[in-house]
Amino acid sequence: MSWGTELWDQFDNLEKHTQWGIDILEKYIKFVKERTEIELSYAKQLRNLSKKYQPKKNSKEEEEYRYTACKAFLSTLNEMNDYAGQHEVISENMTSQITVELARYVQELKQERKSHFHDGRKAQQHIETCWKQLESSKRRFERDCKEADRAQQYFEKMDADINVTKADVEKARQQAQMRHQMAEDSKADYSSILQKFNHEQHEYYHTHIPNIFQKIQEMEERRIVRIGESVKTYAELDRQVIPIIGKCLDGIVKAAESIDPKNDSQLAIEAYKSGFEPPGDIEFEDYTQPMKRTVSDNSLSNSRGEGKSELKFGGKSKGKLWPFIKKNKTQSLCFHKELMKRTIGKPTYAFEARDYVLSLKLGATPEDFSNLPPEQRRKKLQQKVDELNKEIQKEMDQRDAITKMKDVYLKNPQMGDPASLDHKLAEVSQNIEKLRLEAQKFEAWLAEVEGRLPARSEQARRQSGMYDVQNPPAVNSCAQDRESSPDGSYTEEQSQESEVKVLATDFDDEFDDEESLPAIGTCKALYTFEGQNEGTISVVEGETVYVIEEDKGDGWTRIRRNEDEEGYVPTSYVEVYLDKNAKDS
Repeated sequence: MSWGTELWDQFDNLEKHTQWGIDILEKYIKFVKERTEIELSYAKQLRNLSKKYQPKKNSKEEEEYRYTACKAFLSTLNEMNDYAGQHEVISENMTSQITVELARYVQELKQERKSHFHDGRKAQQHIETCWKQLESSKRRFERDCKEADRAQQYFEKMDADINVTKADVEKARQQAQMRHQMAEDSKADYSSILQKFNHEQHEYYHTHIPNIFQKIQEMEERRIVRIGESVKTYAELDRQVIPIIGKCLDGIVKAAESIDPKNDSQLAIEAYKSGFEPPGDIEFEDYTQPMKRTVSDNSLSNSRGEGKSELKFGGKSKGKLWPFIKKNKTQSLCFHKELMKRTIGKPTYAFEARDYVLSLKLGATPEDFSNLPPEQRRKKLQQKVDELNKEIQKEMDQRDAITKMKDVYLKNPQMGDPASLDHKLAEVSQNIEKLRLEAQKFEAWLAEVEGRLPARSEQARRQSGMYDVQNPPAVNSCAQDRESSPDGSYTEEQSQESEVKVLATDFDDEFDDEESLPAIGTCKALYTFEGQNEGTISVVEGETVYVIEEDKGDGWTRIRRNEDEEGYVPTSYVEVYLDKNAKDS
C-alpha cells in the first residue's frame, strides 16, 4: 500500500490532505494549551479557597483548632493545598512535554511538507515541458509531411503537362525532393523527442512521483504516530499525579477518622468549666408569721428590709439564678460588693474598691485574673506561668551565650573587649530577676487557686467553689455572693466578720441606690457600639434610650433600654438630651 502507486494522480488532494493533518495537530496543541490554563486556574482557586478558610493567627479561631473536628478540617485545607499543587504539576508537564514539543514539531513538519511538494511541482513542470516539446515536434513533422505531399503533387502535375518547360519540371522535382527531405528530418526529430518523452514520463510516474508521494506518506504517518504518542503522554501525565492525589485524599480520610468526639467534649469542659458548684435549694420563707422576716441563707435577695427586698423582686426580677440568664446585675453587684469587702482593712491593695468596680465596668482585667471562675483562672495563671518560664529560659540562654563570648574575649583579647559585655550581661541578669519575681507572683496565685498553700484548709477550698451552708447568716448577707463571684479562690477570715458586716451594709446601700436611679433624660446613638465587656451595653445607630447617669469625666454615660437592660456606653457615641427638671430634682 503506497501513495506513489495508488494515488499517482491525486497530487492536489494529497496536498489538501496533508494540510488538514497539520491543522488537526495545531488544534490538538490548542486543546492541550487550554487544558493547562484550566488546571492553573483550578489550582489557583483551590489555593485561594484553602487560604480563605485557614485560621487567622493570634485569633479566637486559632484556639478553636484544638478540637479534633477542627483539626480534621484544617488537615483537609492543607491536603487541598497539596491537591492544588498536583494540578499545577499537570499543567507544567503538559506545557513542557506536549505543547512546546508539538509546536516545535509542527514547524519542522511544515518545512518538510513544503520541500516534498516543491519537488513534486518541479517534476510536474519538467514533464509538462517535455510534453510541450513533443507536441511541437509532432506538429512540425505533420506540417512538413503535408508540404512534401503538396510538392510531390505539384511536380507530378508539371511533369504531365506538355506545355510546361523542362526547366519548370526540374524545378518542381527539386522542390518536391527538398520537402520530402524536410519531412524525413522532422520525422526523425519527432521520433527522438517522443522516445525521450516516453522515458521521462515513465520516470515521472514510476520513479519520481512514487518517491515523493512515499516521503509524503511517511511524513503523514509520523504525524499520526506523534499525535498518538502525545495523547498517550496526555493521559500518563494525568495518571502520574493520581498516587499523590490519592495520598491527599487518604490524608483527608485519616483526618476524618482521627475525630474524637469524647476528646472534643473534654476540651469543651476544660475551656468553659467554671469550678462552681450548682446553687443549693431555696428554703421556704414563711410570710404568715407576724414577726420580722429574715431571709434564708440561700436566698438571692438582700436581707436588709422587706420593702426594699420586695421592690427589687417586683421591679427587676432579681431572684433568678445568675448562671441561667444572660445579664443579671444582682450577680455582678454582689460580686463587686464581695470584692470590696476584701479591700477593707487591707492597705496592701493598690486600688480602692470603687475604682476596682469601675475598672470592671470598663472591661479591665485584674492582673491575677480574679474576674474569672476558678477553673478558668487556674488555666490563665498556668498559661502565664508557662510563658514567663519560657521568657526566663530565653534570657538564661542569652546570658550563657554572653558569658561564653566573654570567656572567649578573655582568652583572646584581640577578638574583643570583655568589659564591653558587662553592661549587656547585667541587663540580662536584671531581666531574669524581674521575670523570676513575676513568675513567683503568678505561681503564688496559681498555688492559691489549686489549694497548695499551707494556710488554705480543705474547708476554705470548698468555700471558694460553692456556697457553704454552715456559715452564719450574719456573714452571708448576700447568700449568692460567693456563688455568683467569678473568683471562688478566696475566703473570709473569721476575725474580720463583724467589720465586714458593717462596712458591707454601707456598700450595699450605695449599690442599691445605683440600681434604682431614675431616668434623667434621653440620648440618641450616633454610632453603633458593641458592648462586649462587663457593665457595658450595645446600642444601634439611631436608637433612642434613657439616660440614668451623666458622664462623670471618665468618658462613659449610663443608659437604660428597659427594666432588664442597662449599662455604660462611650459618651462620644451618643447625643444626650437631659431633662432639666429631673436633673434638678
